[in-house]
Amino acid sequence: MTQTFAIANQKGGVGKTTTTVNLAAALAATKRRVLLIDMDPQGNATMGSGIDKNALKLSVCDVLLGDVSASQALQHSAEAGYDVLPANADLTAAEVQLMNKIGRERQLSLAIENLLDNYDYILIDCPPSLNMLTVNALVAAEGVVVPMQCEYFALEGLSSLLDTIEQIRISINPHIRLEGLLRTMYDPRNNLSNDVSSELVEHFGDRVYRTVIPRNVALAEAPSYGQSILKYSKNSRGSMAYLALAGEVLRRDAQRNHYVNQ
Repeated sequence: MTQTFAIANQKGGVGKTTTTVNLAAALAATKRRVLLIDMDPQGNATMGSGIDKNALKLSVCDVLLGDVSASQALQHSAEAGYDVLPANADLTAAEVQLMNKIGRERQLSLAIENLLDNYDYILIDCPPSLNMLTVNALVAAEGVVVPMQCEYFALEGLSSLLDTIEQIRISINPHIRLEGLLRTMYDPRNNLSNDVSSELVEHFGDRVYRTVIPRNVALAEAPSYGQSILKYSKNSRGSMAYLALAGEVLRRDAQRNHYVNQ
């Protein structure tokens, strides 16, 4: 059964795109069939997957506006081993046009319906704001993965995002859940990081991933080469962390399926 995760946080610079690209690559490395959907007009997940956003003939923008099917806009990232529904700045225009569209919140969900059987995991990279593109991602997703730095203001932003998820659960998508909180750019020498991390675990328990993504130079460098961390520096701490996260995601799904089948 396909698992569709939105990687979301309205705060920028917390590692959303880094997480989407590298978790996709790590899951693909375990022979899972993976689709990455870039819903950010910046197109960073597209570029980080080795696809030139400036040379796109078709993108997720065309899909959302109903001009082409999702399968027509798909591209394959040969190096990373997963498929991509790419994005570029055109997506900003799509958001404006979506505002006048009936059922505008469901456009992505409807567009990928016929793709679900082709993938084990679909990861959606969200923009750093709670706009119509993010809402489309949340309506299409079953789980929300929230990358966050362990700092004071991160907790404030998390509260707002959780409220949005709950509103969408009540009004449009009853299947959506908080899949997990991922601590990113973590520095264990920082007392505030440790305090916020402890607070997260206290409040959210096992919904906080055990895997912690460290501050890592290779993770910061990899996107400029259009590569995942697994390709750019497979023995780095960042690479090991995202492989560990993929393992944790797979174990959670296995446990969930076990309970469902009992």
